[in-house]
Amino acid sequence: MTDQNEKAPSEKANGNGKPLPPSAHHRVSGGKNRGFWGRFRGYFLAGVLVTAPLGITGYLAWVIVGFIDHSVTPLVPAQYNPETYLPFSLPGLGVLILIIILTLIGALTAGLLGRWLLHTGERILNRMPVVRSIYSAIKQIFETVLAQQSTAFREAVLVEYPRRGIWAIAFITGTTEGEVQNLTEQETVNIFLPTTPNPTSGFLLFVPRDEVVPLDMSVEEAIKMVISGGLVTPPDRRPLAEQQKPQVSAKTYEDLDILREREAAPVLVPKKD
Repeated sequence: MTDQNEKAPSEKANGNGKPLPPSAHHRVSGGKNRGFWGRFRGYFLAGVLVTAPLGITGYLAWVIVGFIDHSVTPLVPAQYNPETYLPFSLPGLGVLILIIILTLIGALTAGLLGRWLLHTGERILNRMPVVRSIYSAIKQIFETVLAQQSTAFREAVLVEYPRRGIWAIAFITGTTEGEVQNLTEQETVNIFLPTTPNPTSGFLLFVPRDEVVPLDMSVEEAIKMVISGGLVTPPDRRPLAEQQKPQVSAKTYEDLDILREREAAPVLVPKKD
């Protein structure tokens, strides 16, 4: 027989001495297991989020360093190579040698003799039909991106693409000049619209300046958002009053777009004298 002093599981007392109902007892007895597995899953995902970026970054850095070492280190004579006198290899030796070589080349080109050699080499390259186009394009890109006072790729904006009502993150690369600007009534800017998840490819657009919406997020944050497909979203650091006030809308052009599609003809605005 069951002892009268022992209570059934459904009659176990809580902290106040009152018995718990059967449903409450079920929640208490099963809550520990669910709580443990929930915490285990949370800790596991947190560990993945912490170690995965570090591991991938370290692996890519190791691959790049190893590639440079295997390409540059064999060019060093054996009597000047420290690995000749050591029983082990020095990781990063090729990177260090490459940095020293590039620094010496930069210091050399800053002098009179270096500038003369550089200009002579450029004149020779400019006489080659195919090589001069490649060299000129690559040189212009590097000068634009690496210039300290350049504003290229340093401002993230929001533009409507590929149609009204759909927004995309883009980057201003400069002010439009030449024939493209002269043919356009509005002042336009050069916009680079990257693709996801590979931001190195994209589209060059010429957008009126007044239709570009500047973003407060940094270029690095915008690139992360593009690469992740929106999974990594930077916080809105603007004041709360500005966050609650929308600044753009596509409804203004809705009737105009419907008219253009129905009539199958562009709407021309007379140019002011």
